[in-house]
Amino acid sequence: MMPIVVFAFLGFLLLFVILGTYALPAFIRKNQSRWSGVWQEAAGLAFNYLYLLLILLALSIAGFAWYYVKNTPWESHLMEWLNIIVRVMHFTFGIAWIGASFYFVFLENALNRTENVRDELAGNLWAVHGGGFYYLEKYKVAPKEIPKDLHWFKYEAYFTWISGFSLLFIVYYFNAEAMLIDKNVLDISALQGIGIGISSFVAGWVVYDQLCKSGWIQYGLAFAVFGFILLTGFAFFYTHVFSARAAYIHFGALIGTLMVANVFFVIIPSQKAMVKAAKEGKPLDPSLGKKALTRSIHNNYFTLPVLFVMVSNHFPSTFGYSYPWLSLAIISLGAAGVKHWLNLKEKKQQSVWVMPVSVLLLLAAAFITAPKLNPDACEDKVRFAEVNAIIQNRCVSCHSAKPTDDVFTRAPNGVMYDTPEQILAKKQLIMQRVVITKNMPQNNKTKITEEERNRIRCWIESGASLD
Repeated sequence: MMPIVVFAFLGFLLLFVILGTYALPAFIRKNQSRWSGVWQEAAGLAFNYLYLLLILLALSIAGFAWYYVKNTPWESHLMEWLNIIVRVMHFTFGIAWIGASFYFVFLENALNRTENVRDELAGNLWAVHGGGFYYLEKYKVAPKEIPKDLHWFKYEAYFTWISGFSLLFIVYYFNAEAMLIDKNVLDISALQGIGIGISSFVAGWVVYDQLCKSGWIQYGLAFAVFGFILLTGFAFFYTHVFSARAAYIHFGALIGTLMVANVFFVIIPSQKAMVKAAKEGKPLDPSLGKKALTRSIHNNYFTLPVLFVMVSNHFPSTFGYSYPWLSLAIISLGAAGVKHWLNLKEKKQQSVWVMPVSVLLLLAAAFITAPKLNPDACEDKVRFAEVNAIIQNRCVSCHSAKPTDDVFTRAPNGVMYDTPEQILAKKQLIMQRVVITKNMPQNNKTKITEEERNRIRCWIESGASLD
């Protein structure tokens, strides 16, 4: 009875808040002409908190549902649907945020700054899209009169981070023993791992923010090099604390946290200060716009490495390498180099070496993570009965129509090894995940040996016969 009452109460609050998100804007529009600037700002702040409350209520309902069905057959079903829903939200908000970042950096790079530009403008741009012509102007500081309707680009960033942080809990923290912690890397508890992960995001932001506020930021190349070394240090740290797959996601979450913190703590406050000064007729501080632009440019260079990390956990060739922090650092640097080349191109600046070097870096990552071309020779023929015994002992606890694992109550990705035909059909997947990248079994939970991996390899390389 108690769970029903709690669900009903939280559901009622959620419905009330949803209705409020429609009612409050109508109330603001109706009364804003009679309100002072302070009240208008307070109304806007109340609207923001209403959305925050909506998100917190939705997360509370999901968290309570998880707690209620924990250790029941419904647990994996609930987690799978939460994974799908939150992942789609994260992906959608991420597209909006990164798209806006790309677009505004393109505008900054492509502005006409010399021909027929008014003194108050930093530049302008003509564009055509969707069957229409657009004319955009950027002011050096602010227009003489701030328009009544001013669009703020911030919610894309906030919702991307909130959905991503929720997804981190759903996939890695709620299943920390299976997905986050690898006892072969570091023997820590689930709570210790979660605490280390969250604390690292805070520490990363503090170090990065102080670095930006120091004199180092005036030296662009030196700042970039030091920043890359700092991020590589975090990558190294993560891969020596968590499972390789979880380490990659935490690296991406760290960069995403730096990006959204730039928006929340620097970019938006700078813009609000400039708007407030313009409305009150006070002198504007050009350094505020410069700081906001610098952080926006940093976010722009972070985007491609973050996109890589978002998809990397689906490809064990990346995190399955013996030195996963190294492949992560190389690919992140190469992806950032590609973005730098695109930025230079938008400025109509020639760059002969940036793109080739970036491509070489990405190819180098592919090369160093490739399997050995000449593995140890197989001295004798391996029969299927031996391979089947290994798979039944090491893999079927998860990959079965009726798993016996304490975490995976359904076969991951629908992959099952109950019959010889199912094993044969997935031989290349077994080769990639069990033999080459060695990321299966998950965190080697079933203690498969190197000799057993080698026997599976020999069976596949000899033709994978069922005899």
